[in-house]
Amino acid sequence: MEKWGTAARDVVALDLETTGLDSKTERILEIGAVRIRDGREEASFSRLINPGREIPDAVRELTGITGEMTAACPPVEEVLPEFLEFCGELPILGHNVLFDYRFLKRAAVNQGFSFERKGFDTLALCRKFMPEEEKKNLAAACRYYGVETGTSHRALDDARAALDLYGRLAALYGEEKPEAFAPSPLIYKVKKDPPASKRQKEVLRDLLKYHKITLSAQMDGLGRSEIARITDRIISKYGRIL
Repeated sequence: MEKWGTAARDVVALDLETTGLDSKTERILEIGAVRIRDGREEASFSRLINPGREIPDAVRELTGITGEMTAACPPVEEVLPEFLEFCGELPILGHNVLFDYRFLKRAAVNQGFSFERKGFDTLALCRKFMPEEEKKNLAAACRYYGVETGTSHRALDDARAALDLYGRLAALYGEEKPEAFAPSPLIYKVKKDPPASKRQKEVLRDLLKYHKITLSAQMDGLGRSEIARITDRIISKYGRIL
């Protein structure tokens, strides 16, 4: 059997670091990916991204990525077209791949791109084949199967780790359960979020000033629905302008 199994001979293994878990409100911080053609590594992709907002303390501690590191980096709007070209039409592979797919598809749709994909999910494979009592996050699964991980919670190293984990799982279980190693359609519906209106920005600025609140995100980068959610949260917590 080839290193990554017959089903994943042509694939992009990827991983994202993000400012949080919710693709509707958080931002991509780093993209790392490895492109496999005919079972061999053809190219890699690694970019830090300016998220247009403060990086939470928990994310800085987890990833080591700081605001100083991303300050001079391009926004996702500049990086994404290059990444989509890197991916071509290949399926994608990752550990909990739907998490990464949600962020990428939302960013793509907001820029007018299509990003429909099939995917390989090593987390789903671990849930199928590992003992129930074992932890199944990427680091734990790699330890269990003896896969080297590089620097955890950095996108390119985690993409490579997920790829090698898939290969290890395919070598162990692929002949017995070949159907488990086939790509599945990734389903996530998202609509384009238009830019916030001038009036929305004025209302939010007035609220921030009135309640003496500092916004952690750059207002110009907020979409219409996102700025509406922020405004609603401020009003719910602090009240309207009297």
